[in-house]
Amino acid sequence: MREIGIDEAGKGPVIGSMFVAGVLNFEGLEELGVKDSKRLSPAKREYLAERIEATTEVFLVEMTASEIDEGRKGHTMNEIMVERFSEVIKYFQPDRAIVDAADVKPERFAANLRANYEKEVDAEIKIISESKADDRYPLVSAASIVAKVHRDRSMRALAVKIGAEIGSGYPADPKTVKFLKELLKEKDLEDIPSYVRKSWKTVDLYITKGYK
Repeated sequence: MREIGIDEAGKGPVIGSMFVAGVLNFEGLEELGVKDSKRLSPAKREYLAERIEATTEVFLVEMTASEIDEGRKGHTMNEIMVERFSEVIKYFQPDRAIVDAADVKPERFAANLRANYEKEVDAEIKIISESKADDRYPLVSAASIVAKVHRDRSMRALAVKIGAEIGSGYPADPKTVKFLKELLKEKDLEDIPSYVRKSWKTVDLYITKGYK
């Protein structure tokens, strides 16, 4: 059976790209000791991502902050997640895909992915969609690790490029909040850099208040 695991990193942040990773199942995966990426140190994630990418086929989709903003003009975030996960599934054309549900209703996410795939590829597919699948399935843990490593690398590169400490990019991160307060002070929406997700409520809040 050709089987893949899929997970994302960066769906919620106000800064930076989102990454969706697909990993093809391979012999020896469980022996690597993969876990949900959030339960691993950055160094361990980097090590495991290198092992995974050297051992099996991996497919990665990046969606930048500006692409997310553009997509949200006509789609919900749930619809965008279906599109990006579907892109990974169509690349592999597996017999089964195990996904970390990017919807509060895992069964709805599975149904949407299945309908999208079977319409475009004209083939049946089995999809297992569960919340916290990255905790239950090593294959999804592997995808979680790959997606998280690439997201973290992109954030480090962005911080170097703009010469500022931006934190993780999540709205609850004090470093990110501090950076955004200064960045958005007295700015109009069209003046905001493309690496900030302008469609996020966080941006509206900060611009409105001004933090003067």
